[in-house]
Amino acid sequence: MQHHSILYSELIAKDFSFASVRCRLAKEPFDRANSRQNQTRTRVSMEKGGLDSAGREFKNAEEMWREQVGEDQSKKTEWYRQGIGYWEGVEASANGVLGGYGHVNEPDIMGSEAFLNTLLSERFPDAANSQRHLVVLDCGSGIGRVTKNLLIRYFNEVDLLEPVSHFLETARESLAPENHMASDMHKAANFLCVPLQEFTPEAGRYDIIWVQWCIGHLTDDDFVSFFKRAKVGLKPGGLFVLKENIARTGFVLDTEDRSITRSDLYFKELFCQCGLQIYKSKDQKGLPEELFAVKMYALTTDLPKKAHRTKSKVQANRPGVIK
Repeated sequence: MQHHSILYSELIAKDFSFASVRCRLAKEPFDRANSRQNQTRTRVSMEKGGLDSAGREFKNAEEMWREQVGEDQSKKTEWYRQGIGYWEGVEASANGVLGGYGHVNEPDIMGSEAFLNTLLSERFPDAANSQRHLVVLDCGSGIGRVTKNLLIRYFNEVDLLEPVSHFLETARESLAPENHMASDMHKAANFLCVPLQEFTPEAGRYDIIWVQWCIGHLTDDDFVSFFKRAKVGLKPGGLFVLKENIARTGFVLDTEDRSITRSDLYFKELFCQCGLQIYKSKDQKGLPEELFAVKMYALTTDLPKKAHRTKSKVQANRPGVIK
């Protein structure tokens, strides 16, 4: 591995400045034709090294996870306890949950809204004329920032899932009917104080499960386990939307809030393990240069469609034999 001064200055100084953002602050469809090649590349990506917030190098993700959580359940429990403990000490405000970057709220919401509009028009066109009752789960909802500024305007019901109790209480108060200008047809329905690694959704409830700036707190095993469990919560044709910081290569471990920022290839390997396909993906624009890159993925449980073989032009134009 070559972690030289350029990597430290551009990855640590530039990328890591956003690693402590509260909610863990490809436009192309999944390339099925080259899926075997993609899987080979992503398996290799898991072997790429990474860094922690002190600049320490790891040869690969396996080495890092072995040290952080090992095979001892008590060690993994401590990983999650420290992560929650960090956020319990953070102010329940937009500036607090965004790690002092409250001003990124507007470009973040604008980017998410454009991506969401594309997904709704393609996957749920009947919702435009109110023929479909849309329900969404906001995972790692924090103070309800994404719900209040975006999701509640497009979905009839929003459930909020957040393990930090004072964040969730702030969201409940902010989204109460008397404090929020929303119609009777759009409401925050349920407030669930449960961590991702312990949550299983109600079967068939959600059109979209939105996971933004929180999945970095899960170990790889719990990442895969969460999405496998959460699949049952999707309605037919439903989608996961994952919006997350992206490391340039390998991963960056934040030892303060117990979270990991993964590369695009690292994510793709985990999606593969989850049995998820990338329906669409898009880079977030308009964030300050010093922050991590951010990417949005729309993920489907649909099986890849097999390519239909077509006859070659030579065969198609060959005259039939008259018997």
